[in-house]
Amino acid sequence: AAKRLHLSQPAVTKHIAELEELLGIILFVREHHVVTLTEAGRGYVEEARIGVLHAERAVQAARAAGRNAELVLNIGRSPYTDPFFTSILLATRLPLYPRLRLNLSSGFSCDLAHDVLSGELDLAFVIEPPLSDLLTGVTIDESPFYVVMSKEDELADHPSLSLRQLANKRWILFQRQNHPPLYDLIQKLAEEQRVFASGIQHFMVPEEAIPLMSDLGGVVLVGKSAALRIARDGLTMRPLDEAVLMMSTLLIARADNDSKLLSELQRNFMRRINSLSIDEQMSLPLPLDRNTRTSVIAQSGRLQR
Repeated sequence: AAKRLHLSQPAVTKHIAELEELLGIILFVREHHVVTLTEAGRGYVEEARIGVLHAERAVQAARAAGRNAELVLNIGRSPYTDPFFTSILLATRLPLYPRLRLNLSSGFSCDLAHDVLSGELDLAFVIEPPLSDLLTGVTIDESPFYVVMSKEDELADHPSLSLRQLANKRWILFQRQNHPPLYDLIQKLAEEQRVFASGIQHFMVPEEAIPLMSDLGGVVLVGKSAALRIARDGLTMRPLDEAVLMMSTLLIARADNDSKLLSELQRNFMRRINSLSIDEQMSLPLPLDRNTRTSVIAQSGRLQR
């Protein structure tokens, strides 16, 4: 740490001691040559990192405004979300911010939610993010899981499928690290219904599932967007009729992010989304807790409340 700060070790120790005295708490536990953060220290560091990041962005925004340079927002997207929504956001133009640039990056939903909380991302399109009072979001799509199989599979004769119909089939699932809560939910539901697969294989991205289906009898469980990408060349898809296994796509941000630029972008994005609706306008975002969540459900490419 001293080398990274270009300070001497005694100077760093002195600064830490002064900070601990100012806060009235112990941030580090020192045992022999090992230094570890206390619980209070971890909480302080997490928020301090966000504070430093926002301070750096404030300086960048001020300098950009001073020389009429472009403003940048960082947007995250899960590869399992519908690219249609990303396209709409990227095509959004704000008259008040003509030099706005959106940086797009991809990641798993839980990781993207963490990046929004840490301030590394301003917005993110995610599927079933962890519930947190520190996040705010709107649900812009909700759909069931889909089963992708060979057109020659007997399951293809059914308009929809239940989990029980997949018993003794070889399941091809996304890696657990892609979305631990959804993966565990599938396993839990299968265990409760006493549904057992003949085997389970995993993929990181949907396209990797295609060669795993070379033998008849394998089925892929994925979201609608992923199913549409791989259900071709002899493969077909059917919705999984399990009320518990629904996938919601949300646009999330930090609840305490009061940036006028971010609010303007969100409003314009939702205005464009709502222009596809023949029904009601959507309400304002709410905290992502277990009791309240804004829900705008997308069906057949059109949104309705």
